[in-house]
Amino acid sequence: MINKKVGIIGVGNVGSTLAYTLASKGICSNIVLKDIRENIVQAMALDISQSANAAKSHTVVRSASSGKDLEGCDVVVITAGLPRTPGMSRDDLLLKNASIMQSVMDDIKTYASNAIIVVVSNPLDAMVYSALKISGFPREQIVGMAGILDSARMSHFILEKLGYGAGQVESSVMGGHGDDMVPLPNFSTVAGVPLSEVLSAEDIQEIVDKTKNGGLQIVKLLETGSAYYAPAHATSLMVEAILHNQKKIYPCAVMLDGEYGHENIVSGVPVMLGSKGVEKIIELNLNEEQAKLFASSVASVRELTTTLDTKFFN
Repeated sequence: MINKKVGIIGVGNVGSTLAYTLASKGICSNIVLKDIRENIVQAMALDISQSANAAKSHTVVRSASSGKDLEGCDVVVITAGLPRTPGMSRDDLLLKNASIMQSVMDDIKTYASNAIIVVVSNPLDAMVYSALKISGFPREQIVGMAGILDSARMSHFILEKLGYGAGQVESSVMGGHGDDMVPLPNFSTVAGVPLSEVLSAEDIQEIVDKTKNGGLQIVKLLETGSAYYAPAHATSLMVEAILHNQKKIYPCAVMLDGEYGHENIVSGVPVMLGSKGVEKIIELNLNEEQAKLFASSVASVRELTTTLDTKFFN
């Protein structure tokens, strides 16, 4: 295990499951948990630390009493934010979570300005945009978790449809984390075999539709709350790639600066993750239909960022 420190801000289901995953696998030497609910965060730190000892992991887990406890963090993961409640408009949620992001980023700027920031808070793409705008950090320093999760959901539905190939499905999804995401069947394979060779066009379209609604399906079944095991594991892969300088390629939300023909907007694209954060953006050769869908996804995110620019940052 390398001597690295991870901060997790927001210790709800995703944040606590992420801490448990990192500690159990011994991915870092220290984890500090921060949340406005002090008793909850203390309880989580104790519980996860004790689980790490049961796993014979060397990871030490502590709760933060203030932002100063983030000092020395190599990576800070932000899951803090409010869920949308009945009667709350999309703009209300957006502005409330931007306000939370303002407070979080102020702490990070003060105490952990060299850390790579992984954003998990929703609406994901708009929160990455907010974090960048608030902090003034370079775009490679702040990255959003979404594409790994969406790709994992697509892989699940492919496996469900095929009935074979467990552990051998590679799926690719681009665009915003929401209804306008862009699953890419032609960049998806089973044991290296193109999806079109093992599934009909109708089956592939069904998988694409299910992928877009993968999160909503879980929300409806839970009735109160949303997914957390898959989001937490997806985030742990990003943290590990950064801490261990793995140079792995994952679909993540980043600020585009001309890539795919778009700029000053955050969207999910394949990137190479290493110790410097986003070290390279990979540009796929999208066909005309995919480029059109990606542009539509970007336009949806731009609606949110325009609201932020006029109502929050103005």
